[in-house]
Parts: sequence; C-alpha cells; structure tokens
Amino acid sequence: MSETILQLKDASIYQGESLVLSNVNVEINKGEFVYLIGKTGTGKSSFMKTLYGDLPLTEGEGFIVDYNLKTLKEKDIPFLRRKLGVVFQDSKLLIDRTVNENLLFVLKATGWKDKEKMNARIEEVLTKVGMKTKGFKFPHELSGGEQQRIAIARALLNNPELILADEPTGNLDPQTSVEVMEVLQDINKNGNTILMATHDYALLLKYPSKTLKCDENQVYEVVQRKG
Repeated sequence: MSETILQLKDASIYQGESLVLSNVNVEINKGEFVYLIGKTGTGKSSFMKTLYGDLPLTEGEGFIVDYNLKTLKEKDIPFLRRKLGVVFQDSKLLIDRTVNENLLFVLKATGWKDKEKMNARIEEVLTKVGMKTKGFKFPHELSGGEQQRIAIARALLNNPELILADEPTGNLDPQTSVEVMEVLQDINKNGNTILMATHDYALLLKYPSKTLKCDENQVYEVVQRKG
C-alpha cells in the first residue's frame, strides 16, 4: 500500500480573486519524484504556494503530509513547513552569515536546542549535498550551483516528508543544473519525495519521471512516450 503524501481533489487555486487552476486532482505518493511543468503564467508557482500555505485553498479538498489545506490555520503553517522542505529559484540564503550559521538559524527557528545534535545534523545534510567543507564560507563566496546545494541542504534539515522545489535550476547554466539535479536524484533515491516545478525540458528528457502539466487552468499528468 503506497502512502499518499499529497492529494488534491477537485481543488481550485486562486491568486487573490482570480482563478488560476480549476478542478485539480493530483496524488503524490511517498518516494515519488514528480515534475510540475508549464509555461510561465500557467499557475506553477500558485500551485506550489498553495501547498506550503502561502495561498489559501478555498475550494475542493487538499491534504499534504497529514495537514488539511482547507482548514489550515495561520498558526499551523510553520509546523506544516517543517514537514516540507522548500527550495526556491533564488537560494534565499542570509548573506551576512556563513553556510553553517544559515543552517543553524533554521534549526533554532524550528525548535532544536541541543548544540551537538544541531552541529551533527548540519554536517550530515552538507555531506548529502557534497558541500561538507564549505560550512565556513559566506554565500557570496559560493557559485550559484553551490548556493542551491546549500538551499537543498537547508530544506533537508528537518527530515521533510516532501520537498517542494520551485524552479531550483531556473537561474543556473545547463551544466550546473545537471549537478543540482544529481543531488535531488540522490536525495530521492534515499526515500525523500520531491515535487519539482521546472521549465527546463532538457532535465525531463535526461531524468524522466512522473510529470504534471499546468495548461489552460488545468493540471494533468503527461504520459511520457518510451522512445
């Protein structure tokens, strides 16, 4: 029996007053790697924002890592986000702190207390993304790809049940994009579920996986032809 991590039933997604996606029916199971594709402006970001509580779900049903998006209260959002790892197009690292301090900041903010455990966890996630020796550097001393690896490490800190990656390779050159994808693939092989919004079709060809497409206010699964 596969475990459902995310399920939307007949959901409509709004950005303010305007309807972005209607009648969305999506299910993602534990351990899957799922792409979300679609042209700019077709609702990928609104879809993602609804999942991490930035936009309210007002129509239909939505369940994500045991949270009901329809009845999600403001005070629950930080707890929901602890179960999700969110990676943005821009790494959103704090520029005045080292990599280690960036990660420490998140652990403290999410309730970790034990200094030894915190340091051990930081070393663990940095090792996972191949950045073990970069903890003492500041973001500006890292390349774009390295910054994104740190952003992925940060997303992994609280052992999330689902990682939402919103255009994580959007600002990167093709070679670096592949490197970041390799990291995400490894994490997925270790059992983390990933939903990744992207417009980089080269990555889909190189790493084929279940694909959802936003188009004309709808989200549907794309059946990939075996070539």
